[in-house]
Amino acid sequence: MEPTLYEKIGGEEAIETVVDYFYNELVLKDETVKHFFDETDMEKQRRHQTKFISFALGGPNQYTGKSMEKAHEGMDIQERDFEAIVKHLHAALAQFQVPVDDIEKALNKVATLKDSIVNK
Repeated sequence: MEPTLYEKIGGEEAIETVVDYFYNELVLKDETVKHFFDETDMEKQRRHQTKFISFALGGPNQYTGKSMEKAHEGMDIQERDFEAIVKHLHAALAQFQVPVDDIEKALNKVATLKDSIVNK
């Protein structure tokens, strides 16, 4: 049986490293999207994001956060904002030598959430 993306990437510990890089080096340095996190408990956000991405990549479902709609309600996230975050996720995965095919699979999974996040 072929390993899941979660296993191929290195499990939750590797995803934590990607998530830290994603926020610290990309998202929170991007003037166009960092304001979405001004009032956010970033430790909690990192934990949620790690569990969510782990699940999205075929790992165990430990995500117990709000629904995507509830989590993004009232944030007025536009398509360009969603695309900026996807671009940062791509860059973070690439930074840790995740193969291009696997990055594409991961981003395709993220793309399925767009309607639950944009314009909520």
